Amino acid sequence: MFQTPQEALNYIQENKILIVDLKFIDMPGIWQHLSLYHDQIDETAFTDGVPFDGSSIRGWKAINESDMTMVIDPTTAWIDPFMAEPTISFICSIKEPRTGEPYGRCPRTIAQKAIDYLVTTGLGDTAFFGPEAEFFIFDDVRFDQTQNSGYYYVDSIEGRWNSGKEEAGGNLGYKPRYKEGYFPVAPTDTSQDMRTEMLLTMAKCGVPVEKHHHEVATGGQCELGFRFATLIQAADYLMTYKYVIKNVGKKYGKSITFMPKPLFNDNGSGMHVHQSIWKDGQPLFAGDQYAGFSQMGLHYIGGILKHAPALLAITNPTTNSYKRLVPGFEAPVNLAYSQGNRSASVRIPLSGTNPKAKRLEFRCPDATSNPYLAFAAMLCAGLDGIKNQIDPGEPLDVDIYDLSPEELSKIPSTPGSLEGALEALEKDHAFLTETGVFSEDFIKNWISYKLDNEVNPMRLRPHPYEFALYYDC
Repeated sequence: MFQTPQEALNYIQENKILIVDLKFIDMPGIWQHLSLYHDQIDETAFTDGVPFDGSSIRGWKAINESDMTMVIDPTTAWIDPFMAEPTISFICSIKEPRTGEPYGRCPRTIAQKAIDYLVTTGLGDTAFFGPEAEFFIFDDVRFDQTQNSGYYYVDSIEGRWNSGKEEAGGNLGYKPRYKEGYFPVAPTDTSQDMRTEMLLTMAKCGVPVEKHHHEVATGGQCELGFRFATLIQAADYLMTYKYVIKNVGKKYGKSITFMPKPLFNDNGSGMHVHQSIWKDGQPLFAGDQYAGFSQMGLHYIGGILKHAPALLAITNPTTNSYKRLVPGFEAPVNLAYSQGNRSASVRIPLSGTNPKAKRLEFRCPDATSNPYLAFAAMLCAGLDGIKNQIDPGEPLDVDIYDLSPEELSKIPSTPGSLEGALEALEKDHAFLTETGVFSEDFIKNWISYKLDNEVNPMRLRPHPYEFALYYDC
């Protein structure tokens, strides 16, 4: 919206904007925000930043060193459509006020370091990313966990399990079958108008939108699409995407979740990530090798596949992520590549003859990931593949799900749990730290945070299904 701080300040003054909202992302990947009266913002907010308490943000500062500042990026401005008072929104990066340096655990700072590293290699100057985040729309969500109980309950008007339910006005029976929810028209697709409002609202917030549609699972699974963008832009857009979708859903009395596997025995929600490297305005992944790819592009794929077990600790960072990454639900558990083959973890889309459309799609990630960290980590893995000329092996142009157990045993697979991915990251993270993009401090803190706050608490609690299995022992 603006290129300079002064342009932003002029707009605020000329349009009599009274409230300025500052958003930034915490380490796990959730937006936080602070709203200020307009006269609290001047040019120093775009250079030195606005102070806040970093000790209250997950995975960041101790209370004895809590002072931090959020530095406004003027290019990220949009008018927030969900606030009654006209409010201008900015996305911020975090600065360490003691040194004046960008904060090493700030995800947006790490993303910028990844771009800077790409430039220093001389291999390219721009990395494009295009995430495709799926989500579920629920009508009722309840959950609780106490010392003597634990349960969850989700429901959707579209859930196939409701085909026999008595409903107000009568049950009309239009419920997508399990695994058959892809592209149905109304009345089976009940969320067309809501998705259209989501898409148009995203456009008003500066996101370059493309499409929307129903997804495969029953129970209201959907996806909206926006155009690919440079690494940080794409992450900014994805956070706006999630914010808009959740708030439009709330307006309709719906609850939106990007949780990878909220439903048992149907497809989960992923976030397939398209990516490519360019230099001097030219795409570098188009060539005369397999599927019209360049040798550089194949080496990039080699890096992704080699480091995938460690990458997943960042791109699939929740215990629930690994309930999606299981065979049988279109989940990309096999670490192989292919053209136009959605059963491989890396797909080269059949995008025609235009070299600018040549890209790869990494199909493992999900939208519980912090996009700034996920995109930066994938770029580092791909660049490691290029630098070390890592051979991705032979492509698998078959339906991998139909291979025999003996054939499958020869194909590497994704880790089976978050703990397994964290163990892989602990052993294999030089491709992240030797670049200077991620620090040893960040990797150590990430692993510790995930173990202490997610893996171990899950391990300690009885699971409801354990009562069905073992109560009568």
